[in-house]
Amino acid sequence: MAASEIHNMTLLSEDNLVGFGGMGEGISMQVAGDGRRILWLAHESAPKNFTGVDVTNPKSPKVIIQTDLPVMEMRSNSLEVTGDIMAVAYQTPGVNMEKVGVELFDIATPENPKSISFFDCSGPHSRGVHQVWFVDGEYVHCASGSNDFVPTNPNDDQFYRCIDVRDPSNPIEAGRWWYPGTREGDEAPPPTRHPVFDSGFRAHNTNVYPERPDRLYLAYLDGGSFIMDISNKAEPKVIGEWNPHPPYPGFAHTVLPLFSKDILIITDECVRDDGVDWPKLAWVVDARQEDNLIPIGTFPMPPLDDFRGRGGRFGAHNTHENRPGPSFQSDDLIFGTFFNGGLRVFDVSNPYQPKEVAYFVPPKPDNSPVATAQINDVYVDENRTVYCVDRHAGGLYCLELNI
Repeated sequence: MAASEIHNMTLLSEDNLVGFGGMGEGISMQVAGDGRRILWLAHESAPKNFTGVDVTNPKSPKVIIQTDLPVMEMRSNSLEVTGDIMAVAYQTPGVNMEKVGVELFDIATPENPKSISFFDCSGPHSRGVHQVWFVDGEYVHCASGSNDFVPTNPNDDQFYRCIDVRDPSNPIEAGRWWYPGTREGDEAPPPTRHPVFDSGFRAHNTNVYPERPDRLYLAYLDGGSFIMDISNKAEPKVIGEWNPHPPYPGFAHTVLPLFSKDILIITDECVRDDGVDWPKLAWVVDARQEDNLIPIGTFPMPPLDDFRGRGGRFGAHNTHENRPGPSFQSDDLIFGTFFNGGLRVFDVSNPYQPKEVAYFVPPKPDNSPVATAQINDVYVDENRTVYCVDRHAGGLYCLELNI
């Protein structure tokens, strides 16, 4: 097997998760009642739903539970843990299918997750829920379809929804927002679409932080990125927006606010193999004036000529999102995933000159359908132990940052 490409990091362990190492973009950590640290991972595709891994000793991770999906034509893809409750997103490949929505689980005994409730998001034009954000124990923010939303274009079927889970046995919708013109009956006309890369005008990451509970940091694929006022959750309002698509190919994925700097880190996800949709970048955006977002730079990228031909996707995807809990918090060090570009770490202490300070690119995992690793998501705990996952086969990598 080829060696890893690694700089300023140490690989502590890797685990193919009992042979089901195709992982989505949901990683969250629980500190169980007995003190164990359980890393919960969402799978990219059937047959598995989620996996719990004991990472109390990250040099020796142990799978303690791995569950199957409710139905096989489905993926979970996204999950979040707060305390002993986990929210899991269910999405199907087509519309009008069963069991799509958000399921809440009691994970007080990690080896025996118990369903608490299910919030149904099925409908004649809905594929369900792609992403969830759940950090305060009260509200699940998500990118979802619904039974009463008829999109003007099939690519625009998921929008922002806020679900009240203060009574976890009875989740109810608290509010919603969609891009104007993407729903039948809107006064606004349908949005202009990219002439080559039409990824859709859909919600993706829906981040709300304890530091600013009245703000939603929303990525909306080809619709760009938004700062929303959600002080009244029933009526979200746009404060600021920024959209470089076109001329850049779309797919705004994550909006990460760095509160001490009034900066946003915004990633555009690569969704085509072999660099076809290049450039897919991680942007630095000045948010000092929320209603006037100004791009001031991008993260340095691995060489295109080197990585484009390696196989699979190459470009930005997700970041470690500074969520509360047993999570590393920094406005200076940013951890990002770049598919065949691996995991990369950037110093943005000077946001006008981001610098790469560490990286990890594993070799192609066994049984991968593409010729490279495809690092999909990353989570960093408060001890600066780094966990990243492969999209297709590699499973979990546990690393130590050496800076």
